[in-house]
Amino acid sequence: MSDHGVLPPEGFRTRGPLPTGARLLLVRHGEANCNRHGIVGGPTGCGGLTDLGYLQAVALRDRLAKSHEFADAAALYTSVLPRAIETAAIIAPALPAHLVADARCDVCELHPGDADGMVWDEMVATFGAPDWDRDPGVPLAPGGESWLGFYERCRVALTEIAERHAGELAILVVHGGVIEQAVKLVNGSAPGARLRLRTENCSMTEVEYRDGNWHLLRYNDRAPLDHDTAARYTPYTQVQ
Repeated sequence: MSDHGVLPPEGFRTRGPLPTGARLLLVRHGEANCNRHGIVGGPTGCGGLTDLGYLQAVALRDRLAKSHEFADAAALYTSVLPRAIETAAIIAPALPAHLVADARCDVCELHPGDADGMVWDEMVATFGAPDWDRDPGVPLAPGGESWLGFYERCRVALTEIAERHAGELAILVVHGGVIEQAVKLVNGSAPGARLRLRTENCSMTEVEYRDGNWHLLRYNDRAPLDHDTAARYTPYTQVQ
């Protein structure tokens, strides 16, 4: 029997065809010291992973080691920030052995410029807080990026990587802001839109790029810590 009469019309389907385009698996790094201590986390302020961030990455590594769900991965990318590089190194043993991480600045979190390493209150007192809802073209701080500039950098980088890996799976260990820009590409959102997503540390977001279009395959998929381990740590409030 053909699909006609079995499947609902295209606009009513809750599942599409199996992905055949480039798949980008975007892993948000584990909790970082800049997150926990309220520091603007560029190259100076990052500080790498906290103990909790390390455990989050280990939990993801253990899940992937059991599931082998990315045994077909063709490439591994990270940003150049320590929190992403450290997360990638922790999960690497659960990925294909031939993968070597390629660190790229164009998949970093928004470039903070002169605000790098400041606590957030100090940054606001020194430079003010940009109102990106009114003007997304204003930079975060002198020498830093605007929300529009960040979107464009991510759009170009993600598209280039997807075109390089047509029909393949590439894993990218990146940042919450990069994942938000990827979801905007899926949604067709305006470049200046702010989705205000809650993207969890060490969660996985998967998108497909096919025929010039982006499709969402998963969002915020993670390997939660057991209750006793999670209870030893207090949550943080930063979202970078």
